[in-house]
Amino acid sequence: MLLSSQINLIFYLVIFAWLGAITFFGARFLIFFKKLTKGASEKDLKTLLKEILEDVRLLKEEKAKILEKLGKIEEENHFHFQKVGLVRYNPFSDTGGDQSFVLALLDGNDDGIVITSLHSRDQTRIFTKPVEKGKEKGYEFSKEEIEAIVRAKKGKIKK
Repeated sequence: MLLSSQINLIFYLVIFAWLGAITFFGARFLIFFKKLTKGASEKDLKTLLKEILEDVRLLKEEKAKILEKLGKIEEENHFHFQKVGLVRYNPFSDTGGDQSFVLALLDGNDDGIVITSLHSRDQTRIFTKPVEKGKEKGYEFSKEEIEAIVRAKKGKIKK
């Protein structure tokens, strides 16, 4: 009889522990479900999950479109002026200050133009020369123009 009552006691303890565990995890699930559905109208879990999955699908599509546009912008950006080099200097001894300048404008391929302004007492002249791959194309560069191109490639401006 003593053995039978011990077996019954162990059986009831196991059942009690099992019911306690089920109650604990069930309560945690209900709390989680209430947090998940907080602010949502009276919808069942299946409907809410469908809506969430649809939102995720739409976000993935939008992300793909944005990445595609970003790729196009990066590709096109290579052909916009990205590098600027400026050198101011005084080519003539009879004028004061560094009124003359050279401005190099280059894109991502080091193609672009060099704008040179020569200032004297009587006049100011402006010249442009093409730059291809960082080198002269059809016109010889002065030392100031070469310096402006080098500065543009390095991203430095000297005034």
